[in-house]
Amino acid sequence: MADQASTTDTPLEGTPAADVEMGDSGEPAQENNNTNDDPEQQGDNEGDDNDEGVEMAEIEPETPKVVKFLDFLKSPIIELVVGKGEDETLLTAHQALLTKSPYFADKCAQFADSDSRRRVELVDEDLDAMGSLLEYLYHNEYFPKRLSADKDSKLESDPSAPGPDTHGVQLLRHARVYTLADKFGLPELKSLAHSKIHRTESTARGEIAYARYVYANTAPDDRTIRRPVAAFWAHRSHVLRHHAEDEFRAMCLEFPQFGFDVLSLVLDAKEKRGGGSGGGGHSGEPVVGVASSAAAAADLPRSARKRARVSHG
Repeated sequence: MADQASTTDTPLEGTPAADVEMGDSGEPAQENNNTNDDPEQQGDNEGDDNDEGVEMAEIEPETPKVVKFLDFLKSPIIELVVGKGEDETLLTAHQALLTKSPYFADKCAQFADSDSRRRVELVDEDLDAMGSLLEYLYHNEYFPKRLSADKDSKLESDPSAPGPDTHGVQLLRHARVYTLADKFGLPELKSLAHSKIHRTESTARGEIAYARYVYANTAPDDRTIRRPVAAFWAHRSHVLRHHAEDEFRAMCLEFPQFGFDVLSLVLDAKEKRGGGSGGGGHSGEPVVGVASSAAAAADLPRSARKRARVSHG
């Protein structure tokens, strides 16, 4: 038994314990030095390869999809019913353009793919304002357009605009677009309409009509459009109210917040002048630089809203 145990082969140090595969010639096959026999290390290498693939997928930028204007025109047609009764008007627009508005995106999401007729009721909206909104969605502008991108650029002339605008038609046009853009979630259009308000000339009575619309149709905390209205009258009320005194009084009674906003700005101006010690009148009131009362009727000072005012009785 001892001799049998002593004949057992014991591998020498540094030689593989497993059987050596013999080649066709009878000699041991050459060991592949590039083969990694360590399964743990091999697993690590495979993991590195996988990680590299993941990293490449993460850092490889996605090619942005180019949306052509033609793609908008290929989208379904949406019918827009504006107004009601005899004033009802049917407008149409492409869905892909309408869905720039969150309001219309929600409406269009309710349509099934199989719906051949897609209609949205807008019975309480102003037709002209809706026309301007659709014009903006297609062209990023609406009539009358700005003559340049400069902040003080004038608007192109509108042959249909009355002159002088004693009813505030042009101011109301942009004010309605402003409130419509606010309702439909189009902040860029809202900003555009607001900029056009500051480029529009009007009269005292036109300003009252505009102020009435603003205070009746905007939120109390919308200082973007309300504060310039109050500031305009705070700086010009002692001149312009003589051209529209009855309308100004009615406006203050109908919208007490308007009267309060105007009075607050007048008192703030008086306080800043130190009770009359800063170039104001004897009572510290804001002074309008008018040469004479006769000139005031024809050449009013510029407003704080960057637009000239021509007052007509």
